[in-house]
Amino acid sequence: MKEHIFNIHDVILLTTVAECILLALFQAVLPTQNRRYSALLAAFLFTIAVGSSATLVLWNEYLNVAVPAVIDNYATPPLLLVALMLKGPILMLSVAAITQQHFRLHRRLLVHLLPAVIAALVILVFGVNGSDLRMMSPETSDTPDYLVTFIWDAAKIVPLVYAFGAVVLVQRYRAQLKDEYSHFSTSEPNWLNILTLGFFANWAWSGVVHIVAKYSSPETADSLGIVDNYLTFILINALFTYSLVYAHKLLVTQPEPLIESEGARPTNEAVDRVRAAMEDEKLYLKHNINIEQFSERLNLPPKEVSSVINKHFGTNFFEFVNTYRVEEAKRLLTSPDYKDKTILDVLMDAGFNSKSAFHRFFKRLVGVSPSEYRKQLDKDGA
Repeated sequence: MKEHIFNIHDVILLTTVAECILLALFQAVLPTQNRRYSALLAAFLFTIAVGSSATLVLWNEYLNVAVPAVIDNYATPPLLLVALMLKGPILMLSVAAITQQHFRLHRRLLVHLLPAVIAALVILVFGVNGSDLRMMSPETSDTPDYLVTFIWDAAKIVPLVYAFGAVVLVQRYRAQLKDEYSHFSTSEPNWLNILTLGFFANWAWSGVVHIVAKYSSPETADSLGIVDNYLTFILINALFTYSLVYAHKLLVTQPEPLIESEGARPTNEAVDRVRAAMEDEKLYLKHNINIEQFSERLNLPPKEVSSVINKHFGTNFFEFVNTYRVEEAKRLLTSPDYKDKTILDVLMDAGFNSKSAFHRFFKRLVGVSPSEYRKQLDKDGA
């Protein structure tokens, strides 16, 4: 019976490699306003492609025998380890590029290349080859077991640390949106959050497999490792779908949070001007107003306005503006002029432009939905 070189699990790896290369090339021709994010995404996809290719050569018993010894000894180990060390930093930088308005690839960011450089140097200096990484015949290897173990441990820990960093960046980004915008779509940030958490889970699983492999049979470790490859395949497809459908819709934020954690309390004059802008000028009725537009109307720096809202009113810009909008909606619902108006009319005239956001805020602050509130008014009036 004819034996197959590749099983279905190897085919998934090959498909991942082919997809990553094609998608990375596609990023070069895809029209986009954020070229830095596009370049970093392409680099991330290429890194996954290299890592998956090296993994296939390293662990496929036919390939690691068929390929020339020079590849197994001098090409596969450094390519695999460098790819594993680079995917985490590039993911984190990609998240920074897509969420920060003034993100730049400064030279100081080269520090994130250090894990990959160190891994390559260790492999080259100590002559670590494919057999060493497979740890199949330690008794005939000149490479100490502890060194190979350290290399694999680092290859699992470093990406996980950077994936956690990417998750933290997304959480900060979502918090900054609330400090800078009175309204924003939650779909795009939520998808970005799911993706970063997905890669964190994927690489955490890879670490679990690495630990289990030390205390279990090779068959068990192999089966768990296969799941890791499938997760990567799914996430790569999700990442590209996100980059096409959602990435260009993300709102950008300033590179540093507008909130000042320390410093003097805001002046009474600044507090009065912010309050007057809401109560007299009713700037909350302006759809999609952000803190820069709001500050410009007050002729105050955005940081000072943010400090007033954070420290004096104890909230963020998003909550601050929408609280006033809810009060306006309550007023409109009680107005005889709006008796025949729809809820949609009310929310639009109150400054909201999202039905879901309006209902969420209204119910949270009032305790009932707008429709229920109107019914209670009608019942009380009767």
